[in-house]
Order: sequence, then C-alpha cells, then structure tokens
Amino acid sequence: MTSKYRLIWELMGGQRLRYGAAILSLAIGSAFLYLVLLVPQATLDVVLSSKPEQASPLIRGVVDRLGGADFLRANLWLALVGMVTLTAIAGFFTYLRGRWSATASEEIVRKLRDRLYDQLQHLPCRFHDRAETGDLVQRCTSDVETFRRFLATQIVEIGRAIIMLAAPIPLMIALDIRMTLVSLLLVPGIVIYSIVFFRRVRSSFKKVDEAEGRLTSTLQENLTGIRVVRAFHRQEHEKEKFDGINGRHRLLDYRLYQLMAWYWSVSDFFSLGQKALVVGVGGYWLLEGTLPVGTFYFFLAAVTMFIWPIRMMGRVLTELGKALVAIDRIGMILEHPRESASAVRPVGSLPISRGAISFDCVSFTYGGADRVLDEISFEIEGGTTLALLGPSGSGKSTIANLLLRFYDPQEGTIAIDGHDLAGLELREARQKISSVMQEPFLYSKTLRDNIRLGRSSAREGEIHEAATVAAVHDTILEFEKGYDTQVGERGVTLSGGQRQRVALARALVDDPTILILDDALSAVDTETESLILEALRRRKGRQTTVVIAHRLSTLRHADKTIVLEGGRIIQEGTHRSLLAEEGMYRRIWNLQTALEKGSLKNLESVVEAIPEQGQNDE
Repeated sequence: MTSKYRLIWELMGGQRLRYGAAILSLAIGSAFLYLVLLVPQATLDVVLSSKPEQASPLIRGVVDRLGGADFLRANLWLALVGMVTLTAIAGFFTYLRGRWSATASEEIVRKLRDRLYDQLQHLPCRFHDRAETGDLVQRCTSDVETFRRFLATQIVEIGRAIIMLAAPIPLMIALDIRMTLVSLLLVPGIVIYSIVFFRRVRSSFKKVDEAEGRLTSTLQENLTGIRVVRAFHRQEHEKEKFDGINGRHRLLDYRLYQLMAWYWSVSDFFSLGQKALVVGVGGYWLLEGTLPVGTFYFFLAAVTMFIWPIRMMGRVLTELGKALVAIDRIGMILEHPRESASAVRPVGSLPISRGAISFDCVSFTYGGADRVLDEISFEIEGGTTLALLGPSGSGKSTIANLLLRFYDPQEGTIAIDGHDLAGLELREARQKISSVMQEPFLYSKTLRDNIRLGRSSAREGEIHEAATVAAVHDTILEFEKGYDTQVGERGVTLSGGQRQRVALARALVDDPTILILDDALSAVDTETESLILEALRRRKGRQTTVVIAHRLSTLRHADKTIVLEGGRIIQEGTHRSLLAEEGMYRRIWNLQTALEKGSLKNLESVVEAIPEQGQNDE
C-alpha cells in the first residue's frame, strides 16, 4: 500500500470493527431485498401459473415448504405480508449500516481534526514561514470534510456495489443461466470505464483543490490586512486580484464538470443498455414460452437493483479521488517532522535558574545564501540586562528567535546556565523564557485572560502587580469593565502602546528567568517608557533581560550593550564605554540627543550619523 492508504488505514484505527459491522449489515439488508423479489416471482411462476413445472426447482421447493401452491393461492395475502416483512428487515439492517458508518466516520474525523490542530502547534517555524495560512485552513476544513464524506458514505458504497452485484448471482444462476449471462454482459464495461475515468479525473481534483486553497489564502490575507487595503485605496486592485484567482478556480471546476458529464452520459448508456438487453432478450424468450413470467420479472428487477450501484461506482471512485487528494494534502501536515523537543535530563529537573546566556560562534541563515548571524559570540551573567542595537537586518530579532528556539543555529552553540539550549526539553525551556514582540498578538478575550495567558493560575494580585510594572494598570481601570474588558480580534480595540503594555504584563506575570523585549516599547510614549524602565530596574536581579530597541534611552542602563551590523558584533560594552569610543553607538547617541534638543545644524551630520540599512529580519 502507498503511504496514503496506510494513513487512511491508520486513521480508521478503533473504528474498523464498526465499519465491518456496517458492511455486514449492508450484506444482510441486500440479501433480504433480493428475497423480496422472490415473493412475486414464486407467486407468478408457481402459485398462479398454469405451468408451474417451468419454474426453477429452487422456487418450487420453497413454495412446497410454505404449504404448497393451493394453500398459498387461497391465502394470497401472505405474499403481501411476506414482502412487507422482508422489506422491513432489510430496512432495519440498512438503518444499522447508516448509523454505524456515520458514527465511525464522525469519530475518525474528530480525532483527525484534533491531531491536525495538535500537529500545527508543534511544527517548526520554518514550516509556517513557507506555508500560506489560507492553504492550511483549507486543508484543515475543506479537505477534512471531503475525507469525512468519503468515510461516511463512499466506503460503505463500495461494499454496497460489490454486495448488490455478488448477492443475487447464485440465485440468478439457480433460476436461469441464460438470463444470468445476458444480465451481466455489459457490467465489465461499466467497471472498466469507471476505473479509466478515475485515473483521468484524479489530477483534475488536485488542481481544483489547490486552486481553492489559493482562493482561501487570498481571502484570508485580504481580511487580515483590510485596514492597509483601505488606507492605500487598494480595493479595486484586490478585487481584480481575487477575480483572477477566482476565474482560474472556476475554469478548473468547469473542466472537472465536463469530465463528470462525459462519465455520467457514457455510464448511463451502458446501464440503460444492460436493462434494454434484459428486456429485449428476456421478452423474446418470454414470447417463445421458454422463460416464465416471474423469472423475467426477477431478472429485470435484479438488474435494476444492482446496475445503479455499479453505475454509482464512478461516483464512488470520483469521491475516492477527491479523498485521496485531500488525504495527501492532510498527510503533508501530519507527516512533517515536528519541532525538536530533545531533552538530556528528565522533565522537572531543568537547570535554568540564573538565566546566564552564552553564544559561542553562532552562525545562522533562514535558508538564503547570506548569513543573518556570522560567528556571534558573547556572554552575560544571570539577572543582568543585555541591550542589542543595530540597523534593520543586523540580526537582533534573530538572536531572540534563537533563544526561544523558534530556530536552531546551523553552527555554534547557545547555552543557558552552562547547558546547551538544544539539549533542553523544549516546553520546559520556553516556560523559563518570556518575550514581548514589537507587534504583540492578543486574543479576543478579556484583558485578564490575556495577561494570565501563560499562567492561568495567576492570582488577581499578581496580575495587578504585572500590569502596574507595565504601566497599564491605571489605563485598564479607566475602562468601563476594567480587567473584564473584552478586546477585539488581535487586540484591535486597543492602541498600539496599550497592546504592547498588556503583552509586557503577560510576560511579567509568568515570572520568567529570561525576559526578551524585542522593540516592545516602540509604540509607547517617552514618559510611559520611563515609568516602565524604572519599574523594570527595580526588579533588577529577578530575571535576565534582553532588550532590543532603537531608542538609546531604552538601552542606556543595560549592563552590557552589543552593537550589530551585517550579522556581526562590531561594538560591545556599557553605555559609558561605548560613548567613549568612536563608532555606531556614539553616532546614534549624538544624533538622537541632537534631535531631542532640536540642534541639528545641517543635513550632512544627519547622514553621517545614520548607519547603513540591511535587510529586514525574518
């Protein structure tokens, strides 16, 4: 079996017995449906016929066991009772089939959704960097639904088609071998055509599914950036972009339906042709007197019953094609290697306590030819503050990403308290490190829930203390509902500075060993920034703090400042020592001081003070 079929078999684990019971119920129900046909046949060929000797020995034997032709002729109502009873039994088993197959499919899909969501939580950042959010949503919703429909109906339909064809064959042979051959003459043609069609149409399904994924991605991207679209008057451009992608999806869908139209028309021809053969040949033998009326009725009814499930095999194979495409796309997520969570010691004995950080010849690239970090080496003691300064693209945020193990370096080692970060259990390591990004993400929950996101057990006093340090406590109390205020999606109902301060409070309430502030106060006014920095200085020694910022007022009190350019360290020291030497730090300090005092005299001094810009950090 290919990996797709293995994955389907694996996903069906725990529900295979229920599927088996559904198919068994289908077989029993189908058998009773064919028994229903024997009642009018026996009535016509034996009970009411003037030539009962022409009937099959099997039918005559059944009539004899039920009391004989005379008895049944006098009690024809028994035929009606028999047909109703057999139909009711068949209906009961059909109900069981539907119930068990639906229960099994829903349980499988529930587990699949849980497994997909869990997998997405543990996939490495490199995967999410390359993947389109809309496409992932498509795989977790539309593709899963396609797979669910296949499990709920089509798997059992495959069994139904096989059983509906196989079940009557022994009866048909026992009744009349000639009519059996006539009734099955075109069936192989229908089956072969269905298989050929399936192979051809499968690639079309994949193209349609991928086009739908692009459609979803475009919509998701537009809704996420709707304010940017409106701010730059991009509505018409976005409409034309969506129209092009939608047109491509429509064209692929149209071609798929063309193929489907060919299948249904050709399969209808085969199916109706098979019935026409039974009517024509059977009618001729009926007129000759070599075929009893009841037997003719049985074959005509039996062909009608099994020819349509066989014809529907094309639809089943079509749904199988969709399901295989869907499971292939789902499998790409499920089979992708998870984020490394290696550990060299049991969980619970994690040695991060002081927060001392060491980078030893660390080099890193996001996949391009150029290194974002090039043999970076530095050390800071636990409980101290490290400041990172440099132009965009110099590697500041990359250092934060490596500390959080969003990525692992290609060369060199990162150690915390003397222990290799790559060897520590990932979840426990991240519980010791909190970060606040420049664009913090807030959930559509209350402010209280957002602040205690990382530690749900945080008490009210701890939440208020963290919010006070982040200079957002008084702001929250000004809201009508205080800490119970519901923030909009992604925190849209708050200002940029408020979001940053709530995110800082969220990081502080975790009481981390290492705190990373990645330009986390960029949207905060200078006065509020001073209050926050002063509050953080009073906490000095409680955690190691890594501060990334462009305003030197944020960095001047750091125990060590590292200046980066082009992925390399070009300066290192304290605020005082860096001001004493010629270099980027002093140029930026002089520029910012002059700007604050309004004493820039000419453009040349501005240009000289601005460092060269690199590429943006990823």
